[in-house]
Amino acid sequence: MKKLKVGLISFAHGHAFSYYASLRSLPEVEIVGIADESAERVRQLVERDGVPYFGDYRQLLAGDADAVVICAENVRHAELTIAAAQAGKHVLCEKPLGISVAEMEAMIAACRENGVQLMTAFPCRYLPAVAEAKAAIARGEIGEIVAVKGTNRGSNPGGWFVDRELSGGGAVLDHTVHVMDLINWMLGAKVSEVYAYAATRFGAAEIDDAGLVHVKFDTGAFAVIDTSWSRPRSFPTWGDVTMEIIGTDGVISVDGFAQKNEVYSDGDGKGTWSYWGDDMDELMIRDFVRALLDGAAVPVTGEDGLRSAEVALAAYESSKLGQPVSLA
Repeated sequence: MKKLKVGLISFAHGHAFSYYASLRSLPEVEIVGIADESAERVRQLVERDGVPYFGDYRQLLAGDADAVVICAENVRHAELTIAAAQAGKHVLCEKPLGISVAEMEAMIAACRENGVQLMTAFPCRYLPAVAEAKAAIARGEIGEIVAVKGTNRGSNPGGWFVDRELSGGGAVLDHTVHVMDLINWMLGAKVSEVYAYAATRFGAAEIDDAGLVHVKFDTGAFAVIDTSWSRPRSFPTWGDVTMEIIGTDGVISVDGFAQKNEVYSDGDGKGTWSYWGDDMDELMIRDFVRALLDGAAVPVTGEDGLRSAEVALAAYESSKLGQPVSLA
């Protein structure tokens, strides 16, 4: 069996642990190394699994990896992706793809010029409810889409996420991109205008933790997304992904994490929601690996990442100006 050799660069973003577990579960994948400036952060994985460790990502890129998964702080995505591309490695990069349109364009160009593929990590496309909604829209079951109301409300993740020098933005950047990607994917339309509100309302002292992003499309459709870190620590789960998709012939309601059990634990000291649906991270990782082994195009591109992140960046500009911002 031909194996894809994959390395992981940085576990700063917690999604890296899930992606790593998914990669380990695939017999067609060989994990050839973990690069992280924090040895302690990955010590347990390295010692338990015997995976080579590199304190400098350049050491990993100098090896024989076919592809790398990047889960660094947002401000490092461009540097790491471009370096990986120049080393001839395919890239799966955590969202948001970048913190400026210029650097995202540079990332895409570097991958294209070096003959490697760039995939943006948007696992929400693999949620069962989302996949069914996309298929129903493609079948024309609700006619032409005229409006979408979405939410990606979560808890404040803390750490480097609330340090603008490392994150590039707060809740609006962190939580616009997932649902915006789903809307872009389902509508296949171009965003023409963004009008947004961003502020600190839930306790993040130096960065936005509340946002409402309004979007107009060139088709005449429009959307609004609640992108806030509004869930308290006592909430049963970290957050949500929901959409109300309104068409000329009907409405589709999507609750991405509705497949859940209610769990009451004295250990946790609160009730929690335990999701039992398909593992979206695993499905995304499988698609990434399969595409590279088959020589096919990755299913979620760097351009997809740019199209969603540019809306979040325009939202900040709109909030600052107090008026709509054109993306036409």
